[in-house]
Amino acid sequence: MTAIVLFDGVCNFCNASVQFIIARDPKGYFQFAALQSDIGEELKKKHQIPEKLNSVLVIENNTVYNSSDAALFICKHLNGLWKVFYLFKIIPKTFRDILYKFVANNRYKWFGKKDSCTIPSPEIRNRFL
Repeated sequence: MTAIVLFDGVCNFCNASVQFIIARDPKGYFQFAALQSDIGEELKKKHQIPEKLNSVLVIENNTVYNSSDAALFICKHLNGLWKVFYLFKIIPKTFRDILYKFVANNRYKWFGKKDSCTIPSPEIRNRFL
């Protein structure tokens, strides 16, 4: 079983986050697709995801997780102490998403953005859809 992480392919913070996940997911549970890619567009349509959603998404078994739910879902499946962050799930989503949206709304200002999606290296290309 695998889960798909849909991320903003032009966001420097999002690309660094994908590399972070890959380094802590040696079994390859997560696969990745940029929201701007053809497969990203197909998955958004298939799962009726709004075009202007400002969030990382995780799709597992036709269930879509967004915002802080997606981030915590990812932490739950990473190697090491990152699993501990899943305990934040006890905090109501409304409150968790306030912090998530603050970072999401400022990510370009703080970390910058690229003109186009990053091409994955040959070593990890099989993780990208």
